[in-house]
Amino acid sequence: MTDSILQRIAAGDSTAVEDCLKKYGGLVWSLARKMLRNADDAEDAVQEIFVDVWKNAERFDETKSSETTFIAMIARRRLIDKIRHSNRRITADSLDDVLLEPFTRADKDMQLGLEAREAAVAMRNLRPEQQQVLRLSIVQGMSHQEIADATGMPLGTVKTHARRGILQVREHLGLGSSKQEVAL
Repeated sequence: MTDSILQRIAAGDSTAVEDCLKKYGGLVWSLARKMLRNADDAEDAVQEIFVDVWKNAERFDETKSSETTFIAMIARRRLIDKIRHSNRRITADSLDDVLLEPFTRADKDMQLGLEAREAAVAMRNLRPEQQQVLRLSIVQGMSHQEIADATGMPLGTVKTHARRGILQVREHLGLGSSKQEVAL
């Protein structure tokens, strides 16, 4: 079995860098162009994203996600950081840039799709009973008592599964540590 590109990068294989750029450069560039307003910002972001990919390649675990998902997640986080940073300062973009390349519904749909995919991956990493409780709560809209009645679990167990499950999902998504409060 051959090592993945990220495993090769983590091992210091210099040819893996070029392979990574060839295989994922288009994906990262398209994400950057869709989420950022101008090409200069997108080029800067792509460079920063691949630097993050190199730095984090050793963290890649093929049992948890595909390479594409791992790289898209790094790209998305870096792009969101860049958008947040740029929103804090006064923009120097020309009116033409803003009018020609506004955020579209498709951009928002793409971002929502990426976030939903990450959440689904995070949910799959939970214990089966945590997945069941969170699905009944979030998807079905059931209260903890209704879940306890439907599953036969004690109410306290339902609450524990819900709390621990959501904390693990949040941690997987990089939305906070397990010490923060969770409300379902």
